[in-house]
Amino acid sequence: MRKTFVRTIVGVAAAVTLLAWPTVVDAHCDTLDGPVVKAARLALATGDVTPVLRWVRPEDEAEMRDAFRRAVIVRGRGPEAQALADQFFFETLVRVHRMGEGAPYTGLKPAGTVEPAIALADRAIETGSADALVEELTAAVANGLRTRFAEAAAAARRADTSVDAGRAFVGAYVQFIHYAEGLHLAATAAGEHGAGVHAGIGEPGGAR
Repeated sequence: MRKTFVRTIVGVAAAVTLLAWPTVVDAHCDTLDGPVVKAARLALATGDVTPVLRWVRPEDEAEMRDAFRRAVIVRGRGPEAQALADQFFFETLVRVHRMGEGAPYTGLKPAGTVEPAIALADRAIETGSADALVEELTAAVANGLRTRFAEAAAAARRADTSVDAGRAFVGAYVQFIHYAEGLHLAATAAGEHGAGVHAGIGEPGGAR
């Protein structure tokens, strides 16, 4: 019974962790230095809307083409008009992209707010090498596991000295198992970010 209870708690906690993870990734697309806005800047600089179309669903392409057309027209009316047009286009693209992901639009976030690991992931795509990302994540995971293991192991040695010590052990144990289980589930999860929502994106011949 006790083992079943602990396994249930661990499973629920791990599921909560996984459900929260996509939110972090979604937020990456909201930043002014994120890949979505970078695509928008490239489109405006080259006068070609194509770079942004990979970030929206096929059914949203017409809206983005119209937004791009209007932004280009307004941009030619001076520096202030250009800044306003660019902001309008960035916000429209991010909003439409997040809508396609089934996520709410909460405004553009400042540059430099991307998590280090996500920045390294972007860098890996740009450079064609995941070495730095693998090194960073491996170190973080190893540190997290070793820290929680050390706490649980130390608590286990004192677990039989009192009821309070036993409860402290259970707390440390659940934290350690939850962390390990969450990592394993995340590493072996079959689903992809936005799967089933952003149809066609990332597939050969798709919008992306």
